[in-house]
This record gives sequence, structure tokens and C-alpha cells, in this order.
Amino acid sequence: MDVRKFLCSNARMAKESPTFSPLYRQIKSLILQALEAGEWRPGQVIPSEQELALRFNVSQGTVRKAIDEIAADNILVRKQGKGTYVASHNDPRQMFRFLRLVPEDGPLIHPKSEPLDCWRAKAGQEAARMLAIESGAPIVIVRRVLKFDAQPIVADEIYLPGELFQGLTLEMLQSWNSSLYSLFETRFGLRMLRAQERIRAVAADREAADLLQVPEGTALLSVERVTYTYADKPVEWRRGMYSTADHYYLNDLT
Repeated sequence: MDVRKFLCSNARMAKESPTFSPLYRQIKSLILQALEAGEWRPGQVIPSEQELALRFNVSQGTVRKAIDEIAADNILVRKQGKGTYVASHNDPRQMFRFLRLVPEDGPLIHPKSEPLDCWRAKAGQEAARMLAIESGAPIVIVRRVLKFDAQPIVADEIYLPGELFQGLTLEMLQSWNSSLYSLFETRFGLRMLRAQERIRAVAADREAADLLQVPEGTALLSVERVTYTYADKPVEWRRGMYSTADHYYLNDLT
């Protein structure tokens, strides 16, 4: 790609287009394109600011500002004295960053995932809409329970595009010893970048009550999540039931 022509072309459009973005945002877009293309993999160090400045023919300050924004989105991680790395779900600091459930008392305990089912199906209208795929397209459905200190706290039903998750099996899920998103990243090359959740209070039906070992009718949190990868592409839709007798949902607002 001739970056100089790309930037000059955008500059000429500045007076014509209300969507023109600052130079550092254009560099941010180019870096994200390189990440999406797999030029730098999760856990790998990216080129220095000086190298990127030469590559894109811009100042280091412009590159730094672009990287700052990408790091703020948890896509890149700066490591003092080591450089800037592509964030990975295999990093303990990233492993459960989308999980907001914390105990009322005592230290935070990483949950243990117990997969129950994994099967292939055709997307209904709701799953197709949430995953931005055609109705009837192949999907993979996963059911699992998350346990905190051997206590079942979350019951998840997870819908995944079948085209992206070919080869996912119950045996693979059961043998994996880290987070689900680290599996998706390691085995399928999909990095979960952001998630959008909708939360409401519900009463436990019989199935949820059995899975979470609570009386039927117990108040639960229903947490519906859509998770996105690069280019804001939805790659996971999940519906979870959360038992909050000894835990609460924590969201830091900044």
C-alpha cells in the first residue's frame, strides 16, 4: 500500500467530506487493518513507534496517539521497557476481562468452565440477526456452567457462526484448561475485542434452577451478550443466567 498516496487522497477529501478524520485516526485505521490481516498475532510485539512512523511517513507523535487509542481499547498492551504487544486472551490480565461477576466476600476466584453440550444447528431468525448471518446458516451452540469454588454461578448458552468455528467439539471444550476466549483465539484465530450486554432480572425456570442448584423461581440476572472482533464483526451471541446470592455484577464506569 502506498501510504503517502492514501493519506494525501484523504486530505484532499477533507473539504468535501464531513466524515474526514484526523491523521492519527487514519494511522489507527491502518494499524487495525494490519492486525485484522494477521500481520501481528496475539502476544507478539508490534514494530516500534519509530518504525511505524517511517512506514506510514508520519511523525512518531502521530503514531503514538494512534497506539494510545488502540491500547485504551485493550487491543494493544504497552509493556514498560519491552515495547507494545498485541493483547491476548492467554494473558492472565486479559483472560476474564469480560466477566463482571465478583464475590460478596473474599478474593476473586477464577471460574472453572464445565461444558455440557456442543452441537451444530441452523440459525433461526434471532440468532441470524444477532450474528449478522443468513437465516438457516450453520451455527454451533454450546451449553456450559461456570463454577466459582465448585459452586455453579453462571449457566451459558452460546451461539457461534458455524463457518468460523468448524471443528469445535465438546471434547475440545472439555480438554481446554483456560478461558473460552483463549480457545477461540488459539484454535480459531478469533480475537474478541469488545462486547455489548443487556441485563435484566428474571425468575429461574426449571432448567436454570437445576443447572445453578437453586429453587425454581429464584431471582437471577439474565445477561445477553454479543461479542465483536475486528471491523465490529459479531462472532458470538450468548445468553447467560447468573446466580447472585453470593456474587454481584460489577461495572466500572469511567
